[in-house]
Amino acid sequence: MIRQAIIPLAGLGTRLLPLTSVYAKELLPINGKVGLEYIIEECIEAGIKEIIFIISKKKEIIKKYFYNDKFYQKIIKKKKNLRIINEYKKIKKYKKMIKFVYQNNPKGTGDAVLKTKKLIKDNFFLMLLPDDLIIKKNCSKDMILIHNKKKCSVMASMKVNKSTVNRWGIYSKKKNINKNNFYIKDVIEKPDIKSAPSNNAVIGRYILTKKIFKKLYKQKKGKGGEIHITDSIRKLIKDGEKFIGHNFKGRYLDCGTMSGYIKSSMEINKL
Repeated sequence: MIRQAIIPLAGLGTRLLPLTSVYAKELLPINGKVGLEYIIEECIEAGIKEIIFIISKKKEIIKKYFYNDKFYQKIIKKKKNLRIINEYKKIKKYKKMIKFVYQNNPKGTGDAVLKTKKLIKDNFFLMLLPDDLIIKKNCSKDMILIHNKKKCSVMASMKVNKSTVNRWGIYSKKKNINKNNFYIKDVIEKPDIKSAPSNNAVIGRYILTKKIFKKLYKQKKGKGGEIHITDSIRKLIKDGEKFIGHNFKGRYLDCGTMSGYIKSSMEINKL
């Protein structure tokens, strides 16, 4: 059973400047709702009971968002506004599920995951990257169903344009399980276009084995001087650990760039 999820939130969001010069990108509204809330709702619908946020001291505004009780209580006492009351109830519900850990130095996603080691209780956990929204179908829920059947790690997959493979982690397939799932032979972080084994890209949803922590602890810096989760996943695969790639059915939205952020609001507004 997958009961815990981790969400790395320590990045500075420079691709969304100037919006992120004073505000966390994950708290920016997408069609009238905080972007991070879409990720939390996906977790809850997938059966997650505890969510671990990885933040930095520079991103403590995220923690304040969930711990601003005095502000809400003062407003509600004066206005008795039903919408505000319901929003506050929702935030309090989320707060009960959330724990915080800190990554104050931006050393990559792998380093962020390692910060959660002491809090992970079960053999497998879910990780979601907040820049990647998947709408219309709950990708995490579908991945958990696959994990429950195969008892191994699962990662989301999407075909991308071959000319853009150097922006992604890219899979090579071992064999197909069915039309939506395959066993992963290898995964390479941001390969050259000529050397990429496929155009099946890693998207920000992972069910990972707790064994990843041992690999991350010894993991050296990779491309861009960061510790990449992909490099440690490769080592687990070479050790014989099974990983499944899941071709999700939902609609992918990239909220990490200015054009993607604007497009996300427009797409969600159509729903």
